[in-house]
Amino acid sequence: MHVVHSRGDKVFRGIVTAGALTSLVILGLIGSFLFARGAQVFSQYGLKFITGTNWSSSMEEGIPSEFGMGPMLVGTIIVSAIALLFAVPMSIAGALYIEFYATGRVRKMLSGLLDLAAAIPSLIFGLWGIQIFTNFGQRWASFLGNRLGFVPIFNTISDNYGRSPFVAGCVLASMVVPITTSVAREVYSRTPRELIDTCYALGGSKWGAIKTVVLPFGKSGVVGGAMLGLGRALGETVAVYLVLNLNFRYTFRILESEGGNVASLIATRFGESSSEELTALVAAGFVLFLLTLSVNMVASAIVAKTTRS
Repeated sequence: MHVVHSRGDKVFRGIVTAGALTSLVILGLIGSFLFARGAQVFSQYGLKFITGTNWSSSMEEGIPSEFGMGPMLVGTIIVSAIALLFAVPMSIAGALYIEFYATGRVRKMLSGLLDLAAAIPSLIFGLWGIQIFTNFGQRWASFLGNRLGFVPIFNTISDNYGRSPFVAGCVLASMVVPITTSVAREVYSRTPRELIDTCYALGGSKWGAIKTVVLPFGKSGVVGGAMLGLGRALGETVAVYLVLNLNFRYTFRILESEGGNVASLIATRFGESSSEELTALVAAGFVLFLLTLSVNMVASAIVAKTTRS
């Protein structure tokens, strides 16, 4: 059967295609610019730039500079993982409550607040999270350090828990929760109603319907929302910059008062950097760009696989 498209359909298709191609072109231009500006650093330091532990810029002649962003890259992954560990369960619980347990008026109010919170700039969330979660996070970190100090990641020689990767992860979790909850709620709301009614007809409870129908149906949406939140956490600057003391040393102790991430490194060093260090910071930005792009590609693959299943 041959489908005849009207002129309006063709115009709309052209606009949508142009928008999609423009996004790809802009993304490619950003990546190309970062790579071209940082190519000198990659050729000079090679893999050592990613795995090295020393970042020193020399302003004097005869004293070589050295750039290695390994600890910041590891710190980015650790802080983001802590944020997801807290954010994903809270987001799933919040989305299920809003969609299946809240009354009509409460659901409408919470849905509006949730969509509004997802649009709040990360700077506002970062400052709010620091004021709120620093005290709470410090108590939790102190509890973990006292009770689980025999576990290597909770072992610490300092009691300054308020400036640790654990607290930074808690702050980032407050930024990840709104967008993840919003996406999860939207996906859960699209669960076929007849499947839920069938579960009720067979004598199942509301929790039984959620466990057997809603959660499997919305798995891809939760993964997609979590990856969107992870992308926000990977590039977050303000919260980590204000909470953590940058330290170029590999450490997996999440309660120590040290750490950092790539974004906070760029924000901290950009204003006073020399031309040579500026090139290294652009190269660090390219590595972060590749990391975020890889996360999004893996998320798309997971969502596609889950949807087919």
